[in-house]
Amino acid sequence: MKKDINYHLYLVTDAPEKCRYGLLETVRRAVQGGVTVVQYRSGETDRSKMLAEVLPLQEYLRSVGVPLIINNDVALAVEIGADGVHVGQGDMPVAEARQLIGPDKVLGLSVTNAAEMAAVDTALVDYVGVGPVFPTQTKPDAAQDLGMQGWLEVAGCAPLPVVAIGGLDRVRTDAVRATGLAAGVAVVSYICAAEDPAQAARELL
Repeated sequence: MKKDINYHLYLVTDAPEKCRYGLLETVRRAVQGGVTVVQYRSGETDRSKMLAEVLPLQEYLRSVGVPLIINNDVALAVEIGADGVHVGQGDMPVAEARQLIGPDKVLGLSVTNAAEMAAVDTALVDYVGVGPVFPTQTKPDAAQDLGMQGWLEVAGCAPLPVVAIGGLDRVRTDAVRATGLAAGVAVVSYICAAEDPAQAARELL
């Protein structure tokens, strides 16, 4: 049975060295502040190092009932039994990802424009990440930011829950939430680099 996910405050992890208290402790503090779902996103290519990062993270998140989504790496998600996987437009096709993870895991897809949204297969995908809403330095290869008007146009035609991502801080998060179109907001550096990750998370609730 597929896990019912609360997307309200969606933390995407940064590289461990960019997390003020390391990966696990930063996530722990963020969850204490109100994070409802965590996506493990790593630039690491060494499998043993990835497992050393993600397995303690998974153990902690399971202990507190917070879902773990794996970014892009479907094989890793399957290997560790993660709650789901998130893929981009240039990653593994959603049909193939769904076949590999099975019907009971969550599958998210990045969407950057209306044409991509129109092509979303709701029989395969559970939610869409729409953005970047604002300019972001976190992901060097990110698409051109949509701005609020562009985000409204793309999110407004979404057939699935929408998670906003890209350059979100407290003020911008409030603006996105005020539209009523976002099931959640996804952040990276605002929490991972914060002096107080728990307080940063609370600011975005």
